[in-house]
Amino acid sequence: MSDENENIFNIRPAGRHILTIGRDLIQDPYAAVVELVKNSYDADASKVELFFKKINNILEIIVCDNGHGMTRDVVTGKWMVPSTNDKQIRKQSPQGRIMQGRKGIGRYASAILGEDLLLESVSKETAEKTTLVVQWKDFELAEYLSDVDVLIETKATRESCGTKLTMKGGFSFLQEWNEKQFKNLKKELKKLMTPIRGTKFSRDDEFDIYLSISGFGDNDVENEKMEPFPLFDLYDYKISGQINKDGNGTLVYEIQKNRSSKPENISFSFLRPTNCGAIYFDIRVFDREKESIESLINRGLKDDSGNFVGKLEARRLLNENNGIGVYRNGFRIRPLGDPDFDWLELNKARVQNPSKKIGSDQVIGIVCIDSEEKSNLIEKSARDGLKENASYEALRDLTKEVISQLENRRFIYREKVGISRKTLKIERDFERLFSFDKLKKVVNESLDKKKVDNTLRNQIIDAINEQEREQNEIAQSLKETVAIYQGQATMGKIVNVVIHEGRKPVSFFNNQIPLFSKGYEEYKNGNVSKLPIIYDKILKFSDNTVILSGLFKKIDPLAAGKRGLKKKEFIKKNIEGAFAVFESELSAISWSVNISNNTDLEIDCWKQDIYSVFVNLIENSIYWMKEKQSADKKIAVDITVENGHIEFIDYRDSGPGIECNLIESGVIFEPEFSTKTENGTGLGLSVAGESARRFGFELKALYSETGAYFRLQKIEAHE
Repeated sequence: MSDENENIFNIRPAGRHILTIGRDLIQDPYAAVVELVKNSYDADASKVELFFKKINNILEIIVCDNGHGMTRDVVTGKWMVPSTNDKQIRKQSPQGRIMQGRKGIGRYASAILGEDLLLESVSKETAEKTTLVVQWKDFELAEYLSDVDVLIETKATRESCGTKLTMKGGFSFLQEWNEKQFKNLKKELKKLMTPIRGTKFSRDDEFDIYLSISGFGDNDVENEKMEPFPLFDLYDYKISGQINKDGNGTLVYEIQKNRSSKPENISFSFLRPTNCGAIYFDIRVFDREKESIESLINRGLKDDSGNFVGKLEARRLLNENNGIGVYRNGFRIRPLGDPDFDWLELNKARVQNPSKKIGSDQVIGIVCIDSEEKSNLIEKSARDGLKENASYEALRDLTKEVISQLENRRFIYREKVGISRKTLKIERDFERLFSFDKLKKVVNESLDKKKVDNTLRNQIIDAINEQEREQNEIAQSLKETVAIYQGQATMGKIVNVVIHEGRKPVSFFNNQIPLFSKGYEEYKNGNVSKLPIIYDKILKFSDNTVILSGLFKKIDPLAAGKRGLKKKEFIKKNIEGAFAVFESELSAISWSVNISNNTDLEIDCWKQDIYSVFVNLIENSIYWMKEKQSADKKIAVDITVENGHIEFIDYRDSGPGIECNLIESGVIFEPEFSTKTENGTGLGLSVAGESARRFGFELKALYSETGAYFRLQKIEAHE
């Protein structure tokens, strides 16, 4: 043998390698059962039967299907070959089913279910029965995988085609299965396949799963068919439809709790390719107030045994059977869709905005994805979800956008029918709260009936007027306090701007002060060459002080701790001041403030209110133009003047715009309403609207096909 050949070696898998890709890689026994069920589907079976038997403290699990079975050549050349790419190459079964198995290791999951495995497969093609026996301990003891001998026998048979796997295990395997485990197994099997039909993503062929349990006492069942939970069809709100890979599609929104409502077609655009292929959505939401739970029961909610349930049981069913699952070729990818796996962080968003956002315990949903080749959504080998790559992040973002479409419409409906807490306009409610006009009218009418003389009448009315004056002083104080808080809320929206612009000069001061001190000490000790360096640092200190001073000046109108009397303020100058707050973020955005006669006009106001209106509008524009990657980013403010007075101020941007139904309902100005999928407080436009009223204008949203369009209109002009 040559020296060259002596240096060439082969990788030799250890005997326990087969257990590593089976028992150790698979997450839990449920995942193992699911893998074996999927193999039955790939074999074109119309049904698979699962038997769990306890016999003399021995666990026996049988998985039996009526598929086409395997020939001896398939068993030896494919079943016995770990990580074979056979299914990945074939892609479809003989009857045209899309193959579920791709990794070539799912069958070895049987090692987690028992100590040994008996495989019996009758081939439709050859009318032969092939039998294989595996003792998993043999692999654990063997030095190399090739050292383990597996007994395989084949003989002619008249038995019906199909495959039967029998796994047996002692006490350690038996104790894995109790009431809780069987309950979880049923959940897994009920959620394994999508209940939807009629889409290119759904599974429209016949494939039924039956479960039998014997020897486990109260948990025993016989031939129970695994069917979707009845909750799925009893939703309050639903949004469904397909989004194509270019990011465009049509969704349908439905309200089942209102029988008179008609489905609404929604033309949806992600404004960019999905980056995760085409997606089909079917998301169903449940209200959880007492009346809504009662309505859910009345629509026909039953338990697994077919019995109508009470309120406590209804809530339990919602708690245990919720989640938005991700499905490929009709089968769920675990753990996406488990109640305790909130992969969309719905609960986190709900904490920030409970009036609008839905929690994970309110939703049952289905998200159907394309193949790995088309979507780049890759299932992990351990069967514990999708790889968290860029396509997975894109899927999360797109799903949140679709959910947001439902949340917006649900919020409007609940406001309209009085289910949710009504939000009120603070300024106008203060006026109503402290108005005594109705009281004075009633008192006058009563005094007329009693024919009270004018002297007494005037004394009574004067007393009411005095009380009204005192109360309105309180109201004015409260209004000013609310205005200050609203200014601070707006201030909170530009914290990132303050940090970004202030970090550089602060960092300079922190870094340069020690060097400045050191240079000064050397200069004092006679090193005059340090003087020019010290002087240069003084100049830079001055430059950075100017930066900080400019930053404080820009945000000062929003930082006021109290308010004096209203003053005359130039409107254009203050709007430009609001834009200056976002100087660095506006560097890539074209913006302008134009006035019809080129003469800036004054209005009586607190300048904080002007800033409050436009800072909120600008911040929203910047967010949405970045979020939706608008190609040509623009903001324009046009001030229309007539007869020396401002009639209205139009604000437009080139972002994605606002949907008609949100504008018509006025819901975008309600506190807690936000269309931002994350970190949206719902305060911006509400605060902007209140601030505008304080200087005599109403903020309105108008529909535009080219971006967001707001108008500030003089209240006297249309009231």
